[in-house]
Amino acid sequence: MKVSEYLAMKPEELTAKIAELKTELFNLRFQLATGQLENTMQIQAVKRDIARALTAQTQARKKAAQAG
Repeated sequence: MKVSEYLAMKPEELTAKIAELKTELFNLRFQLATGQLENTMQIQAVKRDIARALTAQTQARKKAAQAG
């Protein structure tokens, strides 16, 4: 997903998405450890998505703090 898509999400949705991505990362690491993962680049892509989502969450919190 793009950063703009994360920024458009509500805070609750963003938190849920981050949790979903972390679960996906756990599953990918588990597949890697058991030798079932074929495309190891998926791990890197999920890590980047988590970073994008966390960045969007931080920006939203700062924006809310400045407005309130």
